Amino acid sequence: MKHSQKTALITGATSGIGRATAQNFAANGFRLILCGRRGDRLRELQAELAGTDVHLLEFDVRDADAVQKAIGDLPDGFDRIDILVNNAGNAHGLDPVQSGDLADWDAMIDINVKGLLYVSQAVIPQMVARRSGHIINIGSTAAKEVYPGGNVYCASKHAVDAISQGMRMDLNPYGIKVGCINPGMVETEFSEVRFKGDRDRAAKVYAGFEPLRPEDVADIIYFTVSRPAHVNIADLIVFPTAQASSTIVNRKV
Repeated sequence: MKHSQKTALITGATSGIGRATAQNFAANGFRLILCGRRGDRLRELQAELAGTDVHLLEFDVRDADAVQKAIGDLPDGFDRIDILVNNAGNAHGLDPVQSGDLADWDAMIDINVKGLLYVSQAVIPQMVARRSGHIINIGSTAAKEVYPGGNVYCASKHAVDAISQGMRMDLNPYGIKVGCINPGMVETEFSEVRFKGDRDRAAKVYAGFEPLRPEDVADIIYFTVSRPAHVNIADLIVFPTAQASSTIVNRKV
């Protein structure tokens, strides 16, 4: 089923799950609002998706004023957002809490938690007014368990889980769907960012097994938003087959 009349806003669209979701949604006929900090990557993606109606928003989700202005000034044809995919997020470091970097903590809380809230608050009022809409928050298996060195990152994703539950309750009277998708290990730029650009260390995270690909998660996001009106996939965990938990991975090396 094509969704040519639906508009989806995707944060963190310049790489990984966000980019794959944009590609998937474009193939399925959505109109797209793609958000990110890296304008060059946004423009590259827009060119790749030629034939799809795409509007670009270049902002940092940590900047509440920029978020409100960008989403508040959407042009005609893009100003009705049917689907919000809160995908922007990051991890920084694996330090134990006693030696954690305050800048890392701020970045994770500001992007993963506050950024999600800022974007949601800018979008939700129009959904409430129409009494329709669908919000997908991208969490993590770190929302369901804690692992050594994961302290603040896990806390930020636990917050996404709690916010998703609270959103679902608050928006229930308006017929707005809210779901949270929690992937395990997905091979993206995630670990490279976490380890400050150390590609060798990042590569070891995915060594010896087949991790999820961004396209795998994008398929699940599309499946979730394409269910009938009376069906809401509220909470979903997906691992690669080789992964059983945050600390148990069947590596063939």
